Amino acid sequence: MAQQQQSISYAVQNYGKRLFSFIRNRVKSDEDAEDILQDVWYQLSTIIETEPVGQLSAWLYRVSRNKIVDKKRKKGTVALEDLAYEDDEGELVLPEGLLIDGSDPLTVMERAYFQEVFFSALQELPEKQRDVFVWNELEDMTLQQIADNTGENIKTIISRKRYAVAHLREKLQNLYDEF
Repeated sequence: MAQQQQSISYAVQNYGKRLFSFIRNRVKSDEDAEDILQDVWYQLSTIIETEPVGQLSAWLYRVSRNKIVDKKRKKGTVALEDLAYEDDEGELVLPEGLLIDGSDPLTVMERAYFQEVFFSALQELPEKQRDVFVWNELEDMTLQQIADNTGENIKTIISRKRYAVAHLREKLQNLYDEF
């Protein structure tokens, strides 16, 4: 345990600032960079318990790069003010599509139909593909977390996700074309 803390302290001291700069140059904000760096330190703390890290510098940068890619793949939230624009009088205006009333019977019916088709297509997937898709897209787990939790190879998890997405795209294409 003492050696583990020493290794982590060493890594933070010697690589912290450079790693933060590396991450910050590839993401939108300091907060995103801090979140990713924290994830890297957490992953280092968990991996040091089970196996030695040979090339610490290379490992840290590889994990950072993977975390950045994971972050970019995830659909981020968009601030409402980023969608607004100023009209001629200088007032902020939201696009009309955002102001759709959710209680409109047609909207409610379309949403229910989409959910029915989506969940039906999801149920057609083999269990392992469905689980990976649900965990990653609906429960916001990273593919690496899924691999760690299931004990499967990360490439296997990626492959299952790819097959699930391809199946769902095929099943939902008609729906996409309609709307």
